[in-house]
Amino acid sequence: MTSQPNAQIPDGCAFVIFGVTGDLTHRLVIPALYNLAEANLLPEKFCVVGITRKEMSSEDLRASLLEGLKKFATRPVKDDIAEKLLYCVTAVSADPSDPASFDRLRERLEKLEANRNTGGNRLFYLATPPDAFAPISTELGRTGLLKEERGAWRRLVVEKPFGTDLASAKALNDHLLSIVSEHSLYRIDHYLGKETVQNILVLRFSNGMFEPIWNREHIDHVQITVNEKLGVEHRGSFYDKTGALRDMVPNHLFQLLSLVAMEPPSHFNAHSVRSAKAEVLAAIQPQSEEEALRNSVRGQYTAGKVDDIEIGDYRAVKDVDPASTTETYVALKLTIDNWRWAGVPFYLRTGKALGAKRTEVAIKFKQAPFAMFRCTPVEELSQNFLVIGIEPVEGIALQFNTKIPGPTIAIDGVEMTFRYKDYFKVAPSNGYETLLHDCMIGDNILFQRADGVEAGWQAVQPFLDAWQKAGAEGLEPYPAGSHGPEAADALLKRDGRSWREPK
Repeated sequence: MTSQPNAQIPDGCAFVIFGVTGDLTHRLVIPALYNLAEANLLPEKFCVVGITRKEMSSEDLRASLLEGLKKFATRPVKDDIAEKLLYCVTAVSADPSDPASFDRLRERLEKLEANRNTGGNRLFYLATPPDAFAPISTELGRTGLLKEERGAWRRLVVEKPFGTDLASAKALNDHLLSIVSEHSLYRIDHYLGKETVQNILVLRFSNGMFEPIWNREHIDHVQITVNEKLGVEHRGSFYDKTGALRDMVPNHLFQLLSLVAMEPPSHFNAHSVRSAKAEVLAAIQPQSEEEALRNSVRGQYTAGKVDDIEIGDYRAVKDVDPASTTETYVALKLTIDNWRWAGVPFYLRTGKALGAKRTEVAIKFKQAPFAMFRCTPVEELSQNFLVIGIEPVEGIALQFNTKIPGPTIAIDGVEMTFRYKDYFKVAPSNGYETLLHDCMIGDNILFQRADGVEAGWQAVQPFLDAWQKAGAEGLEPYPAGSHGPEAADALLKRDGRSWREPK
């Protein structure tokens, strides 16, 4: 990322990472910290404390993190910046099953803070499996490591998935909020670190040409797509217990939906924005189990080829049940029960092992009447879409109709496109930079609040319940490398609509 002229430099702090030896830390967290360091957006008085379950030397941990940085960096690694960042890394062992280890952690952390003069500010990052959130936070609370005192702040950052259903999400919220206050709890979703996701707010609320028509009077429907080319790979054990719905919809897709559908916040601050997002998620119309089955498609990939890579059957993946009914693809039809969106369907889809990687929001505007063009060779006007591309192309495209050059009136659809890379020369990032920086400066506008998390799970719970009762019935197979199960096309076709596919 490139430092903006008014970007705030965080206060000195200790950045404590649980799960420091894991894939997430190596692939995303450390490369993001490196990018912040290169942009001069890390505090001068700063240290990283890597928590390991087993004893490990700081030298070995630094070597491992450097290897990961060179492998996963989004830009060329400069030795001097990497050395300065990793020099401040200290390995400390702690395990919730050994409460005394957290008492020792507190002593070590206090000494490090004194040596580094960090001001006693602490950020605890749980880059761990979800089942570790509660035991780790319990010990952090018991030892007072999360207690704010002497003007120093404490922040707890929790990765997704946040719960596995509505009941578990409520229980986890209750547990964490008994230990730390809401303003100090950061539920992180890396999708909200992407520039084009944040730009949805700017596009909607800073352009007079869009906001007046952003409603049921002018919009026919909205499509949200998050398609992946990769299969489950080595995550069989996790994925078979989770599935596409739990893994992607209450977090990634609902974050996109809430930004597209929310009412204008009264102020651009964390309280107003998060309240508007939670309110629109709570307005998603609840569905009976019968309606949930009718308004959803779940699929599971079979063997096939993505590009030139052979991908085996999902049920043949290591640690996956050979008779698994876990979905690797999901498509949903949702409606929002409020004045702005009454009667406007929102179609969501996400899946693995698909033929193309694509994340986008497509807003379909209502068809203009074309009675005046009856005498022309026009049977149907091209559809008017505003498409917000997030991956792999970051940008905005507007699809509209225009006259084909020539002596007669002939009409065709064209596309006007803005791409970030063409207008802004910025260094590549992985999306975590903005979020980690916001954690350190105490800005939680891009993080979910408890009510928003629970509203998201409330909306998907009927689908979870209906699918559990249905078992294997209704699970649609689709070959790897395809666009997904045919039933997903039928979901829109019965409404006289179709998925937008790239040209």
